[in-house]
Amino acid sequence: MSQLERKLTEMLIAPVEALGFELVGVEFVRAGKHSILRVFIDHEDGIDVDNCADASHQISAVLDVEDIITAEYNLEVSSPGMDRPLFNSAHYALVVGETITVKLSIPQNGRRNFKGLLLKCENDTILIKVDNDEFSLAIANIEKGNLVPNFD
Repeated sequence: MSQLERKLTEMLIAPVEALGFELVGVEFVRAGKHSILRVFIDHEDGIDVDNCADASHQISAVLDVEDIITAEYNLEVSSPGMDRPLFNSAHYALVVGETITVKLSIPQNGRRNFKGLLLKCENDTILIKVDNDEFSLAIANIEKGNLVPNFD
């Protein structure tokens, strides 16, 4: 997670929680005038379009006041979806036993991309089984992690 994404997460937790939602995470994708700020929210009863609109209105108001993003961007507010993004240790701990994908910031064992069974999450490290090999990966080195949907 970038420094900007950390600041945005800290700034948006309270307004999102005030609406009764959980702030799952924030992604900022830089693409010039087409940059995107994605904010993922969740609720035990699920998220619908009206929930996203309410959260978007609240988040926009906060961002207009704080003005920490200097580039042009579009705001997207959505539920985490079936391929739920994983942002922190708590998220990984919830999906132990499930298949995940991770992309590392710094290659480990000559690779950056891993897809496999999440065996364990302890001490800010995950243990993932890819084919017949196990890899211990620091969560701080994970650039992007997602749950792989299971349709069985």
